[in-house]
Amino acid sequence: MERVVITGMGAITPLGNDVETFWTRLVRGDSGITTIDAFDTTRFKVKIAGMVRDFDAKELFGHKEARRMDRFSQFALAAADQALADSGIDLEQVNKERMGVYVGSGIGGIQTLMDQHTLLSDRGPERVSPALVPMMIANMAAALISIKLGALGATLSPVTACSIGNTAIGEAFFHIQSGRADVLFAGGSDAAITEISLASFSNATALSTRNDEPERASRPFDAGRDGFVMGEGAGILVLESLTHALKRNARIHAEVIGYGASSDAYHMVATHPEGDGAYRAMKLALQEAKIQPGEVDVISAHATSTELGDKSETAAIKKLFGQDAYRIPVTANKSMTGHMFGAAGGVEAIALVKSLQNGIIPPTINQQERGEGCDLDYVPNAARPADLNIGISNSFGFGGHNAVIVLKKYKG
Repeated sequence: MERVVITGMGAITPLGNDVETFWTRLVRGDSGITTIDAFDTTRFKVKIAGMVRDFDAKELFGHKEARRMDRFSQFALAAADQALADSGIDLEQVNKERMGVYVGSGIGGIQTLMDQHTLLSDRGPERVSPALVPMMIANMAAALISIKLGALGATLSPVTACSIGNTAIGEAFFHIQSGRADVLFAGGSDAAITEISLASFSNATALSTRNDEPERASRPFDAGRDGFVMGEGAGILVLESLTHALKRNARIHAEVIGYGASSDAYHMVATHPEGDGAYRAMKLALQEAKIQPGEVDVISAHATSTELGDKSETAAIKKLFGQDAYRIPVTANKSMTGHMFGAAGGVEAIALVKSLQNGIIPPTINQQERGEGCDLDYVPNAARPADLNIGISNSFGFGGHNAVIVLKKYKG
């Protein structure tokens, strides 16, 4: 079985549009949650989100190419370009039949759909773009990355709601581990901060309404949490067989050693109240990694800042780790980025890699009083130096999809 390593990373986030900016602000405990100014929120109960700022697709791709992509595809392609550059892969030297793309999106090109529906309603069917369908379908981010790279290997777009990033990374891990590929770009992208999405989540009473204090709205595990905050962006990683990486003398960021997936089989949107699916996914991931729970040094939680979700994830951690649950630090990146949907897993995997490399655990900000049932060490409000070797990252999604990856500091 091939060992699988991470050799490249790229990120577009509410905290910055490259890995180093994102990481610096994450460790500092900055919030990327701001007032929405992309559209008029006068009639909306929720007016805040984790928005990507200073992103100019026309500058990155040119006016003509940018117009042919929905925002989620623009994010994905930009992050993939960063990951390629970071990896140092020479596209003229790699076997492109053994290079592929595993990148998904939870919601796809919803803004394109809404824009074209407006055109249909206002100006008639003759004005609807023939590019509507290829721009909005969720596999287009992966397709565009594949086209840009000339990647001829497996190109897939998993759709597992908010666990997409981890699903993509985990399935890519299995594919490379089995010897079927040398290089896979893996992660997720979403750009769902639109009028219709905001209205729907708001009407479901799923979102925080702390509009006057946006930077304090996302507060995982805190007693004062009142819902999640929408976010957007992309996180893409380059996964590579260790054999291939060493052959080209690549810089290796970390190693992927485990992946576990499960289903709650419980409810369309609500997580299992006891965290049963989350527990089983974590257990499977550790079994795949061939490690014991006590060997885990840090947990990157899914932790969206919802009443049931945070409580059930805490219960799942305690069930699996026992007394070690109170020793292992748990960090929640969404306290600063908001919930980036399909992009969350990829971005949070990048944060975990940086933690392992630098020996620093980013904080869970906005911790004032731990909520009922939330009694673990959530690294409150300030980053913490730590001796880190192995970390896990949790991602869970609507429909009961659970995906957990295990990363290890690379030591040769």
